[in-house]
Amino acid sequence: MTLSDPGDALGSALRDARSASWSVRAAAGRRLAGAAEDAEVAAVLHRLLLDGQDTAVTQDTAEALLERGDAHGLRMVLAALARADDDTADHLDAAVDNVCRQSDEGLARLEALCRVLVSDADASVRDEAREILRARDDRG
Repeated sequence: MTLSDPGDALGSALRDARSASWSVRAAAGRRLAGAAEDAEVAAVLHRLLLDGQDTAVTQDTAEALLERGDAHGLRMVLAALARADDDTADHLDAAVDNVCRQSDEGLARLEALCRVLVSDADASVRDEAREILRARDDRG
């Protein structure tokens, strides 16, 4: 059975990620975030993070990935941020603000995860993580 089999929840979310409806795509992004380690799911999440039709899809998907509270979710958001146009980047930044910058605990977790990601294999992820740390130090 593959992830895109019609009978399973992930298969349904993967199909919904191709919907013409922004709200269905956004809900799919939220449902798929928990399985982001899977290569097929990760590719769909990346597309949703850079959704060219509606930035609500971008922001909802990013928030769901960040709510995981782990390096993998943040890495996906940072990889998208590095490739995003200005409008999409604003919504990715807003997701980071909404999830990670609302409490001292959230800020500490963001900083700790960025310290891990400054050693990432992807240079764009490393650069975005460094930028977050630099901005934190500047505010500091």
